Amino acid sequence: MQKFVIAVVGGTGAVGREMLNTLDRRNFPISSIRIMASARSAGTKIKFQDKEIIVEDLERADFSGVDFALFSAGSSVSKAHAHRVVEAGAVVIDNSSAFRNDDDIPLVVPEVNSQAAFTHKGIIANPNCSTIQMVVALEPLHQRATINRVIISTYQSVSGAGQKGIWELWNGVKARVNEQPEPKPSTFTHPIAFEALPHIDSFQESAYTREEEKMTRETRKIMGLAKLQVSATCVRVPVMSAHSESITLDFDVPISADEARRILRDSPGVKVYDDPASNVYPLARLAQDTDETWVGRIRNDLDRPNTLHLWVVADNLRKGAALNAVQIAELLIQQKESNP
Repeated sequence: MQKFVIAVVGGTGAVGREMLNTLDRRNFPISSIRIMASARSAGTKIKFQDKEIIVEDLERADFSGVDFALFSAGSSVSKAHAHRVVEAGAVVIDNSSAFRNDDDIPLVVPEVNSQAAFTHKGIIANPNCSTIQMVVALEPLHQRATINRVIISTYQSVSGAGQKGIWELWNGVKARVNEQPEPKPSTFTHPIAFEALPHIDSFQESAYTREEEKMTRETRKIMGLAKLQVSATCVRVPVMSAHSESITLDFDVPISADEARRILRDSPGVKVYDDPASNVYPLARLAQDTDETWVGRIRNDLDRPNTLHLWVVADNLRKGAALNAVQIAELLIQQKESNP
């Protein structure tokens, strides 16, 4: 099997480290690996498999010989460096929001629109974490009955804001438990400990947040449904890792909960975990450190025969970020092997 040179840009961050873990777990065919970050992190060492990898300064890094560059360093970094990496001969798989809305850059979830990956011109965008897990659950149902409208409320963990979000929750919890003054929030707009904040990213003129608008635009693009009605409310909750979503789907024809379960059980990347009588339903603590999108609380609406409700949970650092990016690279390798 051919092996490849991989660069992980932003490899010192939470998603970057999960990318390294995912490459290792999935036995990705690596000939060598390079890790890039800001000058502040350059020179530090990160262990990968049995080696200590010295972190390179991204600004000075030469990408000659790199086959795949996995970016997770923020949109400004991606915009500044992705095109020069492509010019050096690498395929960029970008986890930021920098290119998701570009018409000529595919936005890919392998279980949903794998063929889009093969249309790339050097850059492939990785969708928003909350969008990825949702469309993994939606697509197989849409293949059975056309979805006309999607209403989502998300319950997103603090790791979605990076390591700083995790520490802000942790420090706030410790302060509250010890009856000390809570630290002033810097990552979130209000203290997150023991709180739910209906505010992720900045508010737009529409009165929706940028995160909510992302879910609308990205879902339409990934599923190829330009006129799909999508409305999201995105909430940050005091959970360390894994995002949860309450989803309501309006179909053009009725679809029973039992049939939906059967369809989802046979769908790639989905784990149906649904027996409310035994208190069995997806939880963040169950989904954390797993690759699947967990689906439960599958039920028909009591008044609308064409409406179905779902509860969907996934690890936002894995399927919501690192795993999806690595799966995209795997798709490209499979295509290359099939068409030598």
